[in-house]
Amino acid sequence: MEGEELYRVGSARVGSARISSSNIWRNSGREFFSRSSFEEDDEEALKWAAIEKLPTRVRLERGILTEEKGLLTEINIKNLGLIEKKNLLDRLVRIAEEDNEKFLLKLKQRIDRVGVRLPTIEVRFEHLNVDAEAYVGGRALPTIVNFLVNILGVVLLTPLGSLSFLHLLPSRKKSFPILHDVSGIVKPGRMTLLLGPPSSGKTTLLLALAGKLGSDLQVSGRVTYNGHEMSEFVPQRTSAYISQYDLHIGEMTVRETLAFSARCQGVGANYEMLAELSRREKEANIKPDPDLDIYMKVARVN
Repeated sequence: MEGEELYRVGSARVGSARISSSNIWRNSGREFFSRSSFEEDDEEALKWAAIEKLPTRVRLERGILTEEKGLLTEINIKNLGLIEKKNLLDRLVRIAEEDNEKFLLKLKQRIDRVGVRLPTIEVRFEHLNVDAEAYVGGRALPTIVNFLVNILGVVLLTPLGSLSFLHLLPSRKKSFPILHDVSGIVKPGRMTLLLGPPSSGKTTLLLALAGKLGSDLQVSGRVTYNGHEMSEFVPQRTSAYISQYDLHIGEMTVRETLAFSARCQGVGANYEMLAELSRREKEANIKPDPDLDIYMKVARVN
């Protein structure tokens, strides 16, 4: 009996020791991982606090980069290499079909969180008419003789042209309407598809909206951007017409061509928008997602 009792007491002690040791291991493991996460949060908060103390111009060039081992490093976004940029995009959009919408929602949520309104443009065209004058009959044939005669008629026969305008001499030109009483609205934030048969005036309409119509065309009607006439601003700084035909430099790769085009375009109003976004987040004590913050700064500052 005594041996059995000693065995029971010994086994109970061993079991309790095992339970206590496992509990200690579990608790210590939880404390270890919780401390590591707390330390990372504290480290990130300290780095953000240091960045927020910088001037706005300098703050827009700084970010917190998450390295491969999970280390947080304060960097200058101008010093990011191709590998670091690729890793950043992989973290933001790992699978394009699934993560692209989530990424765009993150961008929208960050901007809406502080009440920043992005600039939008509404284009209206009312009773737009575009007419062109062209030669008719044998004068309209594309021959060398007609080409030379047309040039001489423009350069040397200006007095005769004025007489034709006064209907004192017959004119071989006839007015052809390209657009007749066209009205519509291009809403901001919407993709607009323009469809029509060939030679129906699609290109002429787009050129009219972009302010790139030729001076030899007769234009009437009204085209406004947010209620402003085209004479009040420079349309080429707000809109662009991209033709089907484009000129490329054969010696440049696709990446170099896109990079060169981006440099020519400049940052526009994106820099001011990002500065306002950073200022409002600082006032509201909001810490943005580090990867998203670096992406927006690289896209808008560089």
